[in-house]
Order: sequence, then structure tokens, then C-alpha cells
Amino acid sequence: MNKVSERMVRLLNMVPYLRAHPGVSPDKAAADLGLSKKQLMADLNSLFLDCGLPGHAGGDLIDLAISEDALSVYFTAGMDRPLRLTSSEAAAVLVTLQALAELPGLVDPAAARSAMVKIEAVNTEVGSAAPTPPEPETAETPAVAAIRTAVQQHRALAIDYYSASRDATSHRVVDPIRVVVIASMSYLEAWCRTAESVRLFRFDRVDSAAVLDEPAAPPDPALRAATDMSLFDADPALPSATLLVEPSAFWMFDYHPMKVLAERSDGSREASITYASDEWMTRLVLGFGSAVRVLAPESLAAQVRDAATAAVAAYDKVRP
Repeated sequence: MNKVSERMVRLLNMVPYLRAHPGVSPDKAAADLGLSKKQLMADLNSLFLDCGLPGHAGGDLIDLAISEDALSVYFTAGMDRPLRLTSSEAAAVLVTLQALAELPGLVDPAAARSAMVKIEAVNTEVGSAAPTPPEPETAETPAVAAIRTAVQQHRALAIDYYSASRDATSHRVVDPIRVVVIASMSYLEAWCRTAESVRLFRFDRVDSAAVLDEPAAPPDPALRAATDMSLFDADPALPSATLLVEPSAFWMFDYHPMKVLAERSDGSREASITYASDEWMTRLVLGFGSAVRVLAPESLAAQVRDAATAAVAAYDKVRP
């Protein structure tokens, strides 16, 4: 939509809004309509001076009362109701709202669901065939709700976060910057006061979160910078393993920071993963059975083989 069309839509919706909110303050009207106060006043002047019924004489133009404290409309020139969505537009909005509601932290799922129901009801009244929005599969967790609140209100946040590579949970205070979605996963981008740098915290690894009674204060450079995707690169200080992953275990790519190196003709994949300790990595690989094998380093492969042999021997001792 070009700028002229965008402004036309704003003007067409502004009059019904003012009719429904007589005496509203310019500040509240600007916030409700998603405009700056300067843009709102410019649009109101256009409505007052340029818009109305053919003739453009007294009694034809839209009549507004504009002051620093209140806004009101006295003559709407027939622009009494906001624009309605077409069936295709409603369907597109519903699909978008459903997608947003399913990604943790981006929107309030209850608010998204309420908007979906209202859109469906309005379009049903006018005979549009917008699809019925499905019920959300899961409710928003308290931790996700706290993260979303902290981001929206610019408040500091205390979290308990599980690190998969270190197989440990740590408590830290962070200054939220934004919520980002990467590969269909929601992350909190925040300044970590413990690490003194920007970190990405995956929502499903935040065990608990509490909004603190203090403003978030990430450093200005961190606040202005775009999301740094290098945060997903391997930490050079950590060892790296090369694994052979069978298709039945591909789900592990969704839960661990891995990089696919090659795909073999049988469908299996070679992938690298960083880890903090041989013990953690050994437990991870053993948990997948024969679906995941260590290709390198050989020392880790030997440790996995020894652990598997010891487990079988222990089982043989107790097997009747």
C-alpha cells in the first residue's frame, strides 16, 4: 500500500473513531490510532478543511472541534462506520493472528484469540466466509507472560535459564531488548548482567521468570544494534563434536545448537555441536541409542563406547 492509500485508510477510520469517542484527548487518540500526535493533528486538519460531501460548502465539509484537550466530530458526512474487511482480508488477518498467537511472547494469546473471534463475528454478519479460528493448543506459561510483560513495559527481568550445552540451570538478571523469532523458535534478546553482553534466551529453556521493579537499562549500543546472528555460532572456547544423525533423531536439531555439515545418500546428516563437558555429551549421545553416533573427536567416541559397554555389562549382571 502506498503512502496516499495508507493516509486515505487512516482518514476513513478516524471519523468513526472520533464519533465513538467524543471529547477524547489528542494524546489518547494518537495512541489508540497508532499515530504520533503531530501526524494526528495533520490528518485532522485535512479532514476539517478538505473532506466532505460534493459542494464543499458550509454544511458539506466534515465538522470537527479540535483543541489541545479534546477532539469531537459534529458532522461526519456519512462516514459513520469504520471500514470492513473483505473475506480474503479477514482470512489473511486470522491466519496471521493465529501464527502470532502460536509463537510464545510476541502477543497476548488471549487478546489475539479475542480479536480473531470478533473478526469472525463481524464477517459472519455481512456474509463473509472467514475461517473459524482454532482454539490455541496450549496456554501461555507464567514465564512467557512475564517475559512479554517485561519487554512491553521495559522492565528488568530475573530468570532461571537452562543451558543445554552445559547441562545446568543458572539464575541471572537481564535487561530485555526485544523478542525475536529464529527458525520458528521465540528468543528473548537481552543484555545479560552476568555475562555483560547481549545474549539470546530461548523461551522453552526459561524455567521461571519474574518482572523486577526497576527499569530495563541495556547499553545504548546494544539497544540500537540489530539482532546479532553470530550469537548462534559456536563458542571457540568450547570443544566441538561431529555427529552422524539418523532421520529418526532429526528432532534434536530443534533442541540443540547444531550446524549441519553434510547430508548422506541414506538420508542421515553429519552435524557439529559444541559442548561443555565429555560427561554431558556422552549422556546426550547414549540417550539416542544407535540413531546418533560420534564421528569425532575419537576420544569422545571412545568414551561413549566405553559407557555403552559398561551399561550393557551392568544389565547382564542383573538380568535373570
